[in-house]
Amino acid sequence: MLNRAVHRSALLLSVVIAVLGGLAIAALTWWVMWELLGAKAETPNQVDLTKIALSVTAGVGGAVALVVAYRRQRDNERGRFAEVFGAAATQLGNPDVAVRLAGVYAMAGVADEFSARGRRQQCVDVLCGYLRLPYAPDEGASHLVSKSQRIEDAGTAVERVYHYRQNDRQVRETIVRVITEHLRSSAEVSWSACDFDFSDAAFENADFRYTVFAGRNTRFSNAMFTGGRATSFEKTAFLGKRVTFRGAMFRGATTSFDHARFSHARVARSERDSAGTTFIDATFGGPVSFDGAEFGGARTAFTRAKFAGERSGFANAKFTAELTSFERAIFDGDRVTFTGAEFFGSRLVFTSARFYSDATSFDCAHLGGNTRWRSGRTQEVNFSRAEYHGKVSFADAVFGGRSAVFVGGDFFGEISFRRAVFDAREISFERPKAWVGVNFDWNETPDTKPANILPEQWPPVPAENLPERTT
Repeated sequence: MLNRAVHRSALLLSVVIAVLGGLAIAALTWWVMWELLGAKAETPNQVDLTKIALSVTAGVGGAVALVVAYRRQRDNERGRFAEVFGAAATQLGNPDVAVRLAGVYAMAGVADEFSARGRRQQCVDVLCGYLRLPYAPDEGASHLVSKSQRIEDAGTAVERVYHYRQNDRQVRETIVRVITEHLRSSAEVSWSACDFDFSDAAFENADFRYTVFAGRNTRFSNAMFTGGRATSFEKTAFLGKRVTFRGAMFRGATTSFDHARFSHARVARSERDSAGTTFIDATFGGPVSFDGAEFGGARTAFTRAKFAGERSGFANAKFTAELTSFERAIFDGDRVTFTGAEFFGSRLVFTSARFYSDATSFDCAHLGGNTRWRSGRTQEVNFSRAEYHGKVSFADAVFGGRSAVFVGGDFFGEISFRRAVFDAREISFERPKAWVGVNFDWNETPDTKPANILPEQWPPVPAENLPERTT
């Protein structure tokens, strides 16, 4: 009853506005004819006045009719959306797998038909919401709907019954396929402008290649990626203000972000802390590649990320975000590659990072830039308190910007800075925790060490071996 009253009030208000608008236009027309076109020089007769009045009445009536027709069409469209959306949602909740599969396509059809952003977003939210439901991959292909398990607890037998959605793997794979088809350039109807929330979702053999996420928010927080085939985001474009893989787990055979692009338009100062690309606390349990990827915008954060696969690659990747952070990241496995990578943002942070892999390469990388268009030089390249074990190479790397800091580093292994170019204004290797197996071009001739590198007395003395200061 209340909704109907509100609807009638809105319609009445629209009609009143149309009538007043029509009268205002008629009055303006009369004034123009009377004052500017010389109509007052010849007084209109009764027939002319009647024609004018009828024309004004017809115009106002037409405006009212258009308003009523528009409102009726909008209400019919709203009612139809509610009807088809409800039917598709009901199908998605059906226990039978065939009905749920039909519901996926029905919901996609509703999203395609109703182009209004709010309604399409509502359909996308339902599909994403299905992927966020609890899911047991081991039972994903099961034809069973429930399974019982008998457990002995302190001499008492307890029977537990677990319920599953029948053959849910097929439904989930269909949802992912439908979504990705609508995010590629070949899509007849694009959903790229929508927000996608895949938080806590479970993906098996996910294939997001060549997709475009251009909505304000794209979330894969705490998502789980598994499967015997590759998880692929190859050449995917993330163009929204917030892209997050915080806490995501990548446990598939391989993971590829090759040539992916993470960038967004300029953001307001108040949004800088939340905007950007986030892989904070993400875990890569298998081989992962970001080769050729581009990271721009306000922030790129791999803080506390864990790279434990056989190979972790960032070869020829470009980092141009204002802040790029690998703080406290752990690099393990057989090989880590930053070969040819370019870091030209305002700040680059590897503070307390741990390089434990058998071989880590920053060969030919550019860490910091002396000139940046519109932004000036890199302010900070920070490797303070980082740990280097195994074979770590910065051969032919270029260090630019205002400062490069390696203070408090734990150097223990085969660490090479051969042929590295130190263009930063100041570079410090002071107070290392350990200094074993570190090679520079001037090791044999310390007098040839560049003056911008500290400490002045070379090689650096580990902090625990420094003489105590006396006052």
